[in-house]
Amino acid sequence: MTDNIPLQPVRQKKRMDSKHRTGCCECLRCCGRRDPRPRTVWLGHPEKRDQRYPRNVINNQKYNFFTFLPGVLFNQFKYFFNLYFLLLACSQFVVEMRLGALYTYWVPLGFVLAVTVIREAAEEIRCYVRDKEVNSQIYSKLTARGTVKVKSSNIQVGDLIIIEKNQRVPADMIFLRTSEKNGSCFLRTDQLDGETDWKLRLPVTCTQRLPTASDLLQIRSYVYAEEPNIDIHNFVGTFTREDSDPPVNESLSIENTLWASTVIASGTVVGVVLYTGRELRSVMNTSNPRSKIGLFDLEVNCLTKILFGALVVVSLVMVALQHFAGRWYLQIIRFLLLFSNIIPISLRVNLDMGKIVYSWVIRRDSKIPGTVVRSSTIPEQLGRISYLLTDKTGTLTQNEMVFKRLHLGTVAYGLDSMDEVQSHIFSIYTQQSQDPPAVKGLTLATKVRKTMSSRVHEAVKAIALCHNVTPVYESNGVTDQAEAERHYEDSCRVYQASSPDEVALVQWTESVGLTLVGRDQSSVQLRTPGGHILNFTILQIFPFTYESKRMGIIVRDESTGEITFYMKGADVVMAGIVQYNDWLEEECGNMAREGLRVLVVAKKSLTEEQYQDFEARYVQAKLSVHDRSLKVATVIESLEMEMELLCLTGVEDQLQTDVRPTLETLRNAGIKVWMLTGDKLETATCTAKNAHLVTRTQDIHIFRLVTNRGEAHLELNAFRRKHDCALVISGDSLEVCLKYYEYEFMELACQCPAVVCCRCAPTQKAQIVRLLQERTGKLTCAVGDGGNDVSMIQEADCGVGVEGKEGKQASLAADFSITQFKHLGRLLMVHGRNSYKRSAALSQFVIHRSLCISTMQAVFSSVFYFASVPLYQGFLIIGYSTIYTMFPVFSLVLDKDVKSEVAMLYPELYKDLLKGRPLSYKTFLIWVLISIYQGSIIMYGALLLFESEFVHIVAISFTSLILTELLMVALTIQTWHWLMIVAELLSLSCYIASLVFLHEFIDVYFIATLSFLWKVTVITLVSCLPLYVLKYLRRRFSPPSYSKLTS
Repeated sequence: MTDNIPLQPVRQKKRMDSKHRTGCCECLRCCGRRDPRPRTVWLGHPEKRDQRYPRNVINNQKYNFFTFLPGVLFNQFKYFFNLYFLLLACSQFVVEMRLGALYTYWVPLGFVLAVTVIREAAEEIRCYVRDKEVNSQIYSKLTARGTVKVKSSNIQVGDLIIIEKNQRVPADMIFLRTSEKNGSCFLRTDQLDGETDWKLRLPVTCTQRLPTASDLLQIRSYVYAEEPNIDIHNFVGTFTREDSDPPVNESLSIENTLWASTVIASGTVVGVVLYTGRELRSVMNTSNPRSKIGLFDLEVNCLTKILFGALVVVSLVMVALQHFAGRWYLQIIRFLLLFSNIIPISLRVNLDMGKIVYSWVIRRDSKIPGTVVRSSTIPEQLGRISYLLTDKTGTLTQNEMVFKRLHLGTVAYGLDSMDEVQSHIFSIYTQQSQDPPAVKGLTLATKVRKTMSSRVHEAVKAIALCHNVTPVYESNGVTDQAEAERHYEDSCRVYQASSPDEVALVQWTESVGLTLVGRDQSSVQLRTPGGHILNFTILQIFPFTYESKRMGIIVRDESTGEITFYMKGADVVMAGIVQYNDWLEEECGNMAREGLRVLVVAKKSLTEEQYQDFEARYVQAKLSVHDRSLKVATVIESLEMEMELLCLTGVEDQLQTDVRPTLETLRNAGIKVWMLTGDKLETATCTAKNAHLVTRTQDIHIFRLVTNRGEAHLELNAFRRKHDCALVISGDSLEVCLKYYEYEFMELACQCPAVVCCRCAPTQKAQIVRLLQERTGKLTCAVGDGGNDVSMIQEADCGVGVEGKEGKQASLAADFSITQFKHLGRLLMVHGRNSYKRSAALSQFVIHRSLCISTMQAVFSSVFYFASVPLYQGFLIIGYSTIYTMFPVFSLVLDKDVKSEVAMLYPELYKDLLKGRPLSYKTFLIWVLISIYQGSIIMYGALLLFESEFVHIVAISFTSLILTELLMVALTIQTWHWLMIVAELLSLSCYIASLVFLHEFIDVYFIATLSFLWKVTVITLVSCLPLYVLKYLRRRFSPPSYSKLTS
């Protein structure tokens, strides 16, 4: 087979786990850290600890008080650019090397460092304030003196903490008590694992039985827990009560835990704190914040190395032309200092100030309100993103389920025809309440209607009974809880379930007239449109599992004694369970293409004998020791045959506003979108279709579950044969593929138009980002809204956090924070594009400005016998790159080639930037040639046209140089802004006004003559006019893509 992948396992690279990756500042902060050990935690007695535990603080800062200055300086001087200027400034302390006043070197360097330190300090302070807000959240703590208020940061291992409904869990805890009557609580975990399903948690049985919460402090008990680890899905521990006779021992599992960053969804709970601070599961699943360096900055750093090479070559040539006479090595150093302007120190300042301006513009954009720039060092990254990795829940979707379709085979009901369903339900229950003789004289039309009504009724009743939803009644200020529960008060009722899909189904049955009003472990109560209560006894429940992909329930109708087995599940498993039909597969496909989450609902009527026979076999299977799960499954499957197909339901997870057009814009801009979610495979696939992440014309390849190398090899070969096909893969299969075939898998995945990874752990998300960076070398952007997305956001070249309903954890850890996913389009297409193009133009112009004066120095030195004498001294050299040209050059940060509306309308303009053309070796070389041409023209022109005194050369050449730079800025600008005109006029005015004070360098009387004016005019025209002509010809015969749109 030609397309087989050779069975060569990849060489395993040692990847440092996120919990072991620590920066220098983290090491300083946490020195003295010991290996984690199992622990014994006494309830309510934090002082009885057997080891030291970390403080319960959230810390997103890169530095602390002691490491800030050394850390910032190290990050600055590790780059060749800044280190070069430090060495340059230090060399001026040596008398033989000094070329001018010390301030000419130290003032610019000091200014650069001051700007950087102030910017970093501002970001650290902002970070500190955000962390303090989280750490200062108030909780209630049980103590011997009663209930006291405590800050989140002061919570210790062993504390008994009370958490109210909708409150964030502040630390990893064991669940001890709940106020709920059913003795359990629901937990929202989407900030931890990305799953939308609520999780059911059970308290420790021994502590739940205690009369009051304060009794927890009266008993002598402890929890023995495993060492802190990264696994959020498992836990091993025991609970022991010593003062009872005999002592009570209970095993603890994941069902008894309340992990930090989850939210209590029902009741008030009490828990004992097990882990705090850096030992939290959520913290161990996030990587430490790192200082991100933009690709643009690395490219500029590379150009400065080239310029340094040119500097060394020019210096050596100058000394060689002197035939290495005398102390030639000192002459080399003097020439290095003399031509040091080749590498402009103002480049770093201009770029850093530019980043601040871009950040300010992003924050001020009224079309993306609420956007925050948390890292002002990398706005240019937004203009070159090749891969966008996005979370699903809360980022692409609102996590709000809406019932969209009921399909009965011959007829389908959508949102616009739900009143028909309502009328069918109403007619059934009104007819049932009439006298039976009245039904005898029905016409044929009425019989047909009754048949349809009964079909609709059976479907709706099945949906209202087959679920795990519990109605809960709360006081609303008018009615108290007990009264609301007694009278089934509609305004006080809320539904609780582990899945939002189920809640959507039950809310829909309520809207059409059949309301779930009560439920406990053994019974269900439904209310009819007429207000009658229907009672059903729950005989058996078969819960949903990821393996079975279905759930079932057996109920007895108390009024008739009928026993019915209801079942709902995914179409792939239900197709083999229901009776033969010719529409199920086709309609499921149609609904799935619309992005709906489809469930197939079926029923089977059982006689009393059939049920008793089943129950006997079921109980026997549950008691068996060997192969229990297999035997239980076999018994249940004996019922799951020839079931009557009732209906299909279609539920949609509401997308965020304008998700589809935003994803289309990103796709047209050449950005590949990968969806990484902790949610189920079916849910993720539906959302991908619904959001048009996968287009209608594209096939989807669902990578089947693989557990070993052989299976992975076969599945990869099957996938390789597909073309233009979106990939859907689970986290478990992904792990196996990356273990054995990392290179092959990433090569195939990168060719896909879209990739969906489901059941992803937080660390896996970060690993995928890291692999994309390593394998493709392209820039990645990660978008998420939950705590489970923090690792991915921090690992990506550019992290964007969406401020979701479930807190700000992702938004606080991100480089950029937005309020809605749709704002991402404008952030990349407009602000990212402008930032990159402006910085590219600015950096090259600053290099041009310094190369011009260096070329003039080279010409001057070569004419005057290769002397290492500076052409311009003192204030002239500092003024040239500051007050005389700084404002016009920096005003390039306001330039733009197209309007923002055009950039949004034609995302293809963004695709051009992915090739890195605005700043490339080609454009750099063009600017170098322009600089050499202009510098040579100005210097040779001044030498040719001056008449008597040397000071006239300085006057003519320096004035021509300033005018040339101002004209070149005007040539470079594509869209004029009023501040640009002000900057040009201000700079020219500053130069003319300062001539009065520059009599030490320039002959003031000479510049007032007509001779001076015509010489300067001629030199400036010769240096600039050819470039204006070339620009006109290029625009005329080879216009850039954006100019075609603006013309």
